Amino acid sequence: MKKKLVFFATTVFYFLISNPALAASEDVLKVEGFIQSVIQVLVTLAGLISVGFFVWGGVGYITSSGNPESLDRSKKTILYSAIGLAVVLGSYVLSNIVTQLATGSFGTN
Repeated sequence: MKKKLVFFATTVFYFLISNPALAASEDVLKVEGFIQSVIQVLVTLAGLISVGFFVWGGVGYITSSGNPESLDRSKKTILYSAIGLAVVLGSYVLSNIVTQLATGSFGTN
């Protein structure tokens, strides 16, 4: 019984004296900056790839010479490229909104 009391008193004393663990805001800001940089690079790459597919679809559309299969394939390439670009830009905007909301809620410190 005495051992339990000493253990309990030591544990309570330890938790009362110890400093609370606070998040290191400097490290969190570094991670946040890294993630934002990665997202910006990925959005830029996706934009370049999308422009490449727009050009590919446009050239295929121009050079289809009335071939319905080639014309349809080029239209689909342009459509899917536009959809992909819209999804990427939407995710970029959504990530910025989430970052702003998290910063507003939790603060930078």
